[in-house]
Amino acid sequence: MEDKRWPWILVTAIAPVAWGSTYVVTRHLLPADAPLWGGVLRALPAGLLVLLLARRLPRGSWWWRSIVLGVLNVGGFFVLVYIAGQRLPSSLAATVMSTSAVSIMLFAWLLLRRRPRLAALVGAAVGLVGVGILLGFDPAGVDAWGVAASLGAMVSSSIGFVLTAKWGADVPALHMTAWQLLAGSIVLLPVAIVVEGAPPALTPSSLFGFAYVAVIGTAVAYVAWFTGLRRLPAETVGIVGLLNPVTGVVLGVALAGEAFGVAQVVGVALVLAGIAAGAIAPRRRGGAVATVTAVTTGTTAVV
Repeated sequence: MEDKRWPWILVTAIAPVAWGSTYVVTRHLLPADAPLWGGVLRALPAGLLVLLLARRLPRGSWWWRSIVLGVLNVGGFFVLVYIAGQRLPSSLAATVMSTSAVSIMLFAWLLLRRRPRLAALVGAAVGLVGVGILLGFDPAGVDAWGVAASLGAMVSSSIGFVLTAKWGADVPALHMTAWQLLAGSIVLLPVAIVVEGAPPALTPSSLFGFAYVAVIGTAVAYVAWFTGLRRLPAETVGIVGLLNPVTGVVLGVALAGEAFGVAQVVGVALVLAGIAAGAIAPRRRGGAVATVTAVTTGTTAVV
């Protein structure tokens, strides 16, 4: 029987592609030294936009859940990604974040008691090797704070995404996106005012940059990502996230004239092979694929 997960994999892939582009935008268009306001100006407009479409406020336990997920997926994540985007080359920041493929599997195992499939582990390993070849390893001159911020963002978002999968089985992705973005903004706004003072002055380029990261890199990307978390196993979603560094390299070639040689071709091929290997559903004897929806985790468990 045909694996029906591929359309949802393609929808989910919108998110890492969009996120991969935000590193370039943050580094070249957004103001430096304003990570808190950067997080607010990214999340708040996107949250209001999605809420206009969702037209529903949280109910019951989703008030506190939205705050927890908003801090993990929005508040802390956006601030740390902003710092990483300003202090690291886009390709290196994307490389560190690509380790979320393994991190999401680990936290899904710990929090959801969902042991990763062998195919997913192999796919993640192959993909990470491809990322390494794709971007290379040059530790000289690397900003330690930038690497720490990128690792912190990876851990924060991995935990947040797994909890989203656990709690969000009966909530539309559009609603979850709006609630988390607004909750994260509300938590972050007073901190930004106290620590950074007035918001940064906007230029035409920074205004365009914030509009891009808010609409494409946040509103559209998060709806696609949370849709994937509701329809796919967390391990598969994590592997699809390896498209993040691939996007960084492609944009580097297209916009900055970076080299694209044999190593880059091999790296991209391995990343795509890793995604395919991890996303393919195991088949029973006779070729049938059976899936059951795990209501308590909000993921699809393959049996």
